Amino acid sequence: MPSASDSANATTASRTDGPPKSPSTSYRDSTLGVFALLLAFRIVNALTLRTFFQPDEFFQSLEPAWQLAFGGASNAWITWEWRTQLRSSLHPELFAAAYRIAAHLADLCGFNLSVKAELLLSAPKIAQAVSAALLDCYTWKLAEKVYGRGGRTALTTLAISVCSPWQWFCSIRTLSNCLETTFTSIAVYYWPWHWTTTTAPNKARKEDKISPAAQRDLDSILHLRLSLLLAAFACILRPTNILIWLPISIPTIWWAPKRLRYILISEAILCGSTVLGCSVLSDRLYYGIWTLPPLQFLYFNIAQSLAVFYGRNRPDYYFTEGLPLLLTTALPFAFVGLWQALRRKSDPPTNNAFATSYSILSRLAWTSLTMTCALSLISHKEVRFLYPILPFLHILSARPLSHFLPARAPLTRRATIGLLLLINILVASYFSQIHQRGVIDVLHYIRHKHEARNNIFSHTSGVPPAMLNTTVGFLMPCHSTPWRSHLVYPSINAWALTCEPPLTIPLAERATYLDEADEFYINPGPKRWLRDNMESTATISSLGSRSAQFLAGQDPKFKARYRRKWPQNLVFFEALEGELRDVLGETRYKECWRGFNSHFHDDSRRVGDVIVWCLEG
Repeated sequence: MPSASDSANATTASRTDGPPKSPSTSYRDSTLGVFALLLAFRIVNALTLRTFFQPDEFFQSLEPAWQLAFGGASNAWITWEWRTQLRSSLHPELFAAAYRIAAHLADLCGFNLSVKAELLLSAPKIAQAVSAALLDCYTWKLAEKVYGRGGRTALTTLAISVCSPWQWFCSIRTLSNCLETTFTSIAVYYWPWHWTTTTAPNKARKEDKISPAAQRDLDSILHLRLSLLLAAFACILRPTNILIWLPISIPTIWWAPKRLRYILISEAILCGSTVLGCSVLSDRLYYGIWTLPPLQFLYFNIAQSLAVFYGRNRPDYYFTEGLPLLLTTALPFAFVGLWQALRRKSDPPTNNAFATSYSILSRLAWTSLTMTCALSLISHKEVRFLYPILPFLHILSARPLSHFLPARAPLTRRATIGLLLLINILVASYFSQIHQRGVIDVLHYIRHKHEARNNIFSHTSGVPPAMLNTTVGFLMPCHSTPWRSHLVYPSINAWALTCEPPLTIPLAERATYLDEADEFYINPGPKRWLRDNMESTATISSLGSRSAQFLAGQDPKFKARYRRKWPQNLVFFEALEGELRDVLGETRYKECWRGFNSHFHDDSRRVGDVIVWCLEG
């Protein structure tokens, strides 16, 4: 619960009815100043990120955004979710706008192709940095609503958010979970918490009396509408976000006076209908048909259980792995704060400011617990699904942490916090700069190689750059790398192993279903797959004449059997190197690039460096 000093600050703030004070020039007291610092911090965070996390970061946002911005000829990879109307188009449209602005800016400034490509790479990162900075800012502002404006515990919350390894690693990624979390935090901040906290709540509810603070809100419901609009957007982005709003909204509706309850319900219907209407129109323009992606999402993932195609997890996964990964060194403080917020108080506060603080903390705790338990019932689990409750857990962690490290803390406690901060820095640095960076670096290599090749040919032969294609084949588990958002140029013709789910296969037969990536690695293996799906290695042999290689490719039995031509660049993980040498050791493929990817991986197929073999001659 709030400390005495924090509660005093909250009480003082709530009783201030005099003329507004002149704005402070201090960054600590100025929301705009704090946000400016956070934005600069997150832009640096976004532009220096070098690693891969989840395919959805690219294939559920940037690839459809690329197609929206540059058309079907841009060769974006549109996955099965978009072909079955499973995702809302609202999310990629934000990044499509960023792409269009970047492209127009590059054209206006006359940038060459390579500079324009770098600008297009940076545009969605900067857009996401704005979202990440807003998340930090509103986590802090919500903490101020709980602990008092300018309170030490509220500043501790901001420090926890800024120093969080998960925030550094994930908040600036273009995942729908990240935007969902930002929208949720802002919406929770603007929620009318004080509508259920009067000096005599039971009596007020019976007599339908409205507190002075609530009465002031009747004159301006902009904050309520903003909260409801953002909540609706978050639910459109991720339908599971409704699990956040049930523990928050139901008590408010139940305990609010009748008049306020009517306003809340009517505004919720109005704002929800508005957002739903915008979403339906947007999806109609994007898909070309009338559709409702949230219902499609629930149908495919619950009714058809297609989510388990991408993995199953233990029921205790979120408690034993998910929360520790989200919170890292803040985990013990979060557990203490959660317990303090959930325990029953024998003497409930009578002051409205106290009551609001207790109400917010209690409901944030129950919301965090409800969300975690509900998602634990679903077979397919990912840490990022819990992301929307992370700001709540940071707020709950702040008071135990500020008590552990008071203003005049002993040296041992200061050293402990210093050690925890060092651990955070090391974890954030490793996972944002080192772990799984090869799958990003390899696309920069291919793009730069394509640019250099085009520049050479355009200067020596006068051939337009758009006519010079680069071909690439990715022999990796599906979606191991980004795609057009990093390859950029449509003239880079690339293909990769796919992993389409069994959309049309009966449930009884799904246990034996193998996608293309499974067939490559498992049944019957890479050597057999290459023999059955690629041209004869005689066409790229390092032995014999070029005419013999050409004739091998024209042989009818080879043309009927082998479908794909060998690309100029073959990309794969080091774990596959031995088998590829057995098949392609006598060909014109030679290693031309190798980049570190990871020291460890939970998928044995992705172990080791990322390697590129180039077809010489």
